[in-house]
Amino acid sequence: MSEKSILVVDGEQNVRTMMTQALEPLGIPVQTAINGEDALKKMETTTYSVVFLDLKMPGMDGLKVLRHIQQERPGVRVVIVSAHGSVESVAEAMKLGAVDFLEKPFTPTEVRDLATQILEREVLETSQVIHFPDWATLMHEPVSDRSIACARDIVCRAVSTGPSRAEAYTLLASLFEVGFQRLEEMKQLPKVKPTEPFIEGEL
Repeated sequence: MSEKSILVVDGEQNVRTMMTQALEPLGIPVQTAINGEDALKKMETTTYSVVFLDLKMPGMDGLKVLRHIQQERPGVRVVIVSAHGSVESVAEAMKLGAVDFLEKPFTPTEVRDLATQILEREVLETSQVIHFPDWATLMHEPVSDRSIACARDIVCRAVSTGPSRAEAYTLLASLFEVGFQRLEEMKQLPKVKPTEPFIEGEL
């Protein structure tokens, strides 16, 4: 199997199908798991570069799965998939080592772009890591300008650099709020036929 492979963990068939189809153009092997137990079983025999992990699943929830992954496969990059309103859970996941998050509803393009960014993201050497205050400063401008992609990258690095700093999770909450405001604005636009489907999350 290719060194780079992806695992999609979600209890909903339509979400797994949509994400798999979205990732196919990357030319990377993609597997799916229907729940946390299934995901951990697959990880016993297969090494994944990226795991898209839904927070709310029947049985073992996403946070429990993430804890197991961090203990048994600490090098795996986990992306938390969550519905709007799960800020506290996402913040906890970031503390546990998740490298990024994907908020429902999302499009195939967003899934594909995020996977590409994570796979291409270079691991920073200890000497190159920017201290938390610098990340926090960098974060404010893209949030103010509503540049979600840039802000997402910065807040994830801020959290990983200062996981015990409350400010990091304030930045995370701000990012969720900006994203929610943008979603509400989009709802006010005239109805047009979408080119790509949205996956609605549970509120």
